[in-house]
Amino acid sequence: MKTWQPTALAIALGLAFPTLAAAQSNEQLLKELQALKDRVSQLESALKAKDAKPAAGQWGMTPEQAAELNRVSVKVEATEDNLEMWGLKGLKVEGYIEPAFIYNHRQHRAGFQFLNSQEVYAYDTSYIGSAVIGFTKETESGSVWKLTLSPNRGVGELIGAGIVQEASLALPLEGGRKIIAGQIPDWSGYEYQQPTLNPFTSHNLLYDFTLPSAYTGVGIETPVGGLTLKAMIANVNATIRQAKEKSPVIVYRGDYELSEFAGVGFAGLHGKAPNFNGDGRNTMAHLFEVDGYYTRGDLTLSGQVGLGTQKKGAITPDADGNYRDSSWWGVSGLAGYMLTPRLQGLVRADYIHNAKNGGGLFTYNGYSGFDDTDTLVYGNDDRNGLGPDLAGDLNRGANRYALSFGLKYTFNEQTTLKAEYRLDGADRAVFVDVKDGTYHKRNHLVGASMVVAF
Repeated sequence: MKTWQPTALAIALGLAFPTLAAAQSNEQLLKELQALKDRVSQLESALKAKDAKPAAGQWGMTPEQAAELNRVSVKVEATEDNLEMWGLKGLKVEGYIEPAFIYNHRQHRAGFQFLNSQEVYAYDTSYIGSAVIGFTKETESGSVWKLTLSPNRGVGELIGAGIVQEASLALPLEGGRKIIAGQIPDWSGYEYQQPTLNPFTSHNLLYDFTLPSAYTGVGIETPVGGLTLKAMIANVNATIRQAKEKSPVIVYRGDYELSEFAGVGFAGLHGKAPNFNGDGRNTMAHLFEVDGYYTRGDLTLSGQVGLGTQKKGAITPDADGNYRDSSWWGVSGLAGYMLTPRLQGLVRADYIHNAKNGGGLFTYNGYSGFDDTDTLVYGNDDRNGLGPDLAGDLNRGANRYALSFGLKYTFNEQTTLKAEYRLDGADRAVFVDVKDGTYHKRNHLVGASMVVAF
């Protein structure tokens, strides 16, 4: 850089203020000139340092590399613009496929099951053998839109929503709160519906028979101290209210993290829920459960305790044909241990006490009623082992238990292999053998599945 430019600037400043220069003493003038020279030196150093810097993007690059970097930058900016224009920015797509094999001793069936249409919900079918794809979109404002599709195996098949497993939205508010709305699968218990999160092929007894399937409504999710609480006013197991149905259901869940290894939660439902007894009108139900988990190192523990009651929900009516109230309580526990870095050993134990008024669980009733001749006919769910022994005391329901042993092997990051043996039992002969029509207290199931997720 040439040095004359700062010097000329100093002279021009001096000429611009002649009156001031004449009025000052020589000593004052010398001090000001020295300060001005110091400032000029600083400016010269800054200008030299600027000229010594290489052009932006040139550090350690050849001209060809710099040109390639510019081309890549243009492509990235164009891709980002296109993603935003097409609505793909903030979109996440995920899914899984789970072909399964099931052997059921009393049903005398063995084979693969995958995406078959289900006539009834049973513990040997439930959500086993599914193919699911989900889309989650988060906008720049923080709103979250979610749609999950599950043909023949989602909660939509049970509640009249077709292949829609979940269709929900979350609108952020101040203070970490969110408005939630739409169709949301039940959030009770320690066990998840997705086979990517459930270590067994089958589900525990409480999951299958004592909990709702889904909620359709609106609510809020909010932090309360260390607790995360969500609650909804909703329909339960129904996408629309029918004629003469007005009362909503209140559902809620709270989760508290005790440490990085453990947490507890609770969930409940209070309101009128589906009842298949008599005219099928909804009746008042109350459900409540507490669950928890502990995971550290190779050990995993999970558990749940729940209870419930439903008005006119018992399986066996009284002698005059009047339906009575049902009530139950149950417990489920799971333990897993990593035998190797990829292989996990599993055991799960479940119990449901369901003896009152011939039994009856949440939406599991409607087996007894009047035939065409107005004769009271008693029944039970002899596939799932629910209800009374039809050859014994009709007012005494069966208490159910299940014990499962399993192995889960992580083949790779996307693929999991599972194998399970399960013993189902009751204190009454309530499992029908379809081959000869006899009833038994126990049944055996063997299951295996492969889950590939992305």
